Amino acid sequence: MERNLRKERTGWVVSDKMEKTIIVNVSGRKMHPKYLKYIKSTAKFTAHDENNDCNLGDKVRIMETRPLSKNKRWRLTEILERAK
Repeated sequence: MERNLRKERTGWVVSDKMEKTIIVNVSGRKMHPKYLKYIKSTAKFTAHDENNDCNLGDKVRIMETRPLSKNKRWRLTEILERAK
């Protein structure tokens, strides 16, 4: 049996105050269907950080996973860039 593909997102850590949990802000641009101008859109995801590695301002990659709590459906895959 083959595993399904998991969604991946790249974003910035905006909160690391919880135990083993981070909040990741993912931003993107999409075109308005009528006016054909680009609109900035942002989404916040609650992700699982097993070792409490992340700090505020880190650039991270997260992956979709099974529900871990009421709001957590993502987990940390890797830290791409540390905050300066």
